[in-house]
Amino acid sequence: MRGDGDGWVMSESGARFWGRYGAAGLLLRAPRPDGSPAVLLQHRAAWSHQGGTWGLPGGARDSHETAEQAAVREAHEETGLAVELVVVRTAVVTAEVAGVGGTHWSYTTVIADAPEMLETEPNLESAELRWVAEDDVGALPLHPGFAASWDGLRELIATIPLLTNDPR
Repeated sequence: MRGDGDGWVMSESGARFWGRYGAAGLLLRAPRPDGSPAVLLQHRAAWSHQGGTWGLPGGARDSHETAEQAAVREAHEETGLAVELVVVRTAVVTAEVAGVGGTHWSYTTVIADAPEMLETEPNLESAELRWVAEDDVGALPLHPGFAASWDGLRELIATIPLLTNDPR
């Protein structure tokens, strides 16, 4: 499904960023059997921008959406997640650039929890979806934008207790 946010924004430096109204991704956490947190990551399809790297499910924000709505919608489209089990905890802008002609682009990471490592079904944008122990995320070949924000995100999520109860 194509939304009105699909399209590139050109930065003043000439770099391209996906999402006419910005973009958002879902950093979804869930407890592993030992209670430690796992994060749902997407191994990006080879044909996609920064293909072959690991990142968060997400994408372009449409004009009528909040970052939270966009992140949850995109994650559902790319993973088949049961979004009624996802509890949004907070959101943080993890990248911002000035675009050509006075435009502005930002990427918002939406942090959410699920009661368990939910089943997923990758779409064509994913080579693989995987629940990864939080401690192991940094060892993967990460999407450059996610890699640049991971340490700060990890500090932030350490302050937000992982929900373990079923929100239904």
